[in-house]
Amino acid sequence: MSATAPSPMTAPRRGRPIEPFDVLDAGHQQVVEALQQMSRLIDHLEDKGVDGKAQEIARAIFQFFMTTARDHHLDEEKHVFPAMLSSGDEQLIQHTLRLQQDHGWIEEDWLELAPQFEAIAAGYSWYNLDQLRLSIPVFTALYQDHMALEESLIYPEAKARIAAWDLHGMGREMSERRRLQQKRQAT
Repeated sequence: MSATAPSPMTAPRRGRPIEPFDVLDAGHQQVVEALQQMSRLIDHLEDKGVDGKAQEIARAIFQFFMTTARDHHLDEEKHVFPAMLSSGDEQLIQHTLRLQQDHGWIEEDWLELAPQFEAIAAGYSWYNLDQLRLSIPVFTALYQDHMALEESLIYPEAKARIAAWDLHGMGREMSERRRLQQKRQAT
C-alpha cells in the first residue's frame, strides 16, 4: 500500500510550455489514485487501526483533496467550462452546468469526509469507520461519473474550441498558480 500522495503537477521549467489538457488528464489519474488510497485505508484501519502507516496515508489523502484536487477544479472552472458555456450548443451547456454542480457536490462531500482523514492523520481514534465505509463509495462514484463525462465529451469539445493562443495562456496561468502554491508550501 503506497502511502504517498498522488504527486501534484509541478510547474515546468522556464521556456517549456505546460500542456493544459495533459495536466487535466494527469489530475484525473491522481484523483483515481487518491480514491483507491481511501479504500485501502479503510482496509488498513479495519485490520490495524490508526498506526503510523494509516496516519501517513490519511495525511496524503487529506493534503491531496485540500490542494491538488481543488486546483484541478479551479482549472476547469476558469479555463474549460467558460468555452463550453459560451458554445451556443445547448447539450454542452447543460452538461457543463451539471459538471459545475458536481464540483459543488464533490466539495460538500469532501467537507464531510475531511475531518475524518484529518483525525486519522493526527493519530486520533475518534474517526467513524462505518461512516467512511458508506461515504467513500458515494464520493468515488460521483467523482468517477464526473470524470467520465469530462473525458468523453467536455475535454474533446474544449480542445476543439479553445484556440492555440488561449491554450498557451491557459498553460501559463496553470503553471504560475502551481509554482506559487509550491512556493507557499515550501515556506
